[in-house]
Amino acid sequence: MNVQHFSKKNTKPSIWSGGLTYEYMIFPKTAIYADRDFGFRISNATIEEVPSEFTKFKGYYRYLVMLDNVLNVEINKEKKVYEQYEIMKFNSDDNVTSYTKVIDFNWMVSEKISHHKLEISNSNQNCNAEVVIIFSLYTTVITINEKPYHLEPYDVLVIENEEKENVMLHFSTECLFGVLNF
Repeated sequence: MNVQHFSKKNTKPSIWSGGLTYEYMIFPKTAIYADRDFGFRISNATIEEVPSEFTKFKGYYRYLVMLDNVLNVEINKEKKVYEQYEIMKFNSDDNVTSYTKVIDFNWMVSEKISHHKLEISNSNQNCNAEVVIIFSLYTTVITINEKPYHLEPYDVLVIENEEKENVMLHFSTECLFGVLNF
């Protein structure tokens, strides 16, 4: 089992058409974002231009969570509203236009990955997924098999668990909790 801690303060921004994006991790490490050949990508982004067209990624699912505001959006010409911390899941090939300035958590997952889910959790978790993703919403302590990890807001922990060991997690505050199996 391999646990990696990605600190928000160590991420560097890249420009996308509607604002900035901060990549925490792309998997596998040899993948290149522009080539769209990755299994998954974890990032944090700002939407600064209104309206903004989301970048399309054929063959990927996306999970977005608004971290600081409500999102008014149009998906394939259907208007929707997502509250702060509400999980938005969509096909990354959809036509998506944002009408709100926000900061978001963004998790892109290849459709080749059979099982993936994202939820907000503040309770103990017991799982044996191949990859576990934890995104801190607040300053928090995450305990993994009795070892504490101290996270600042918007930090990420990624547990690579190829052996599918049973992992015991304890959250001191609410976090985004994602799992996937290849």
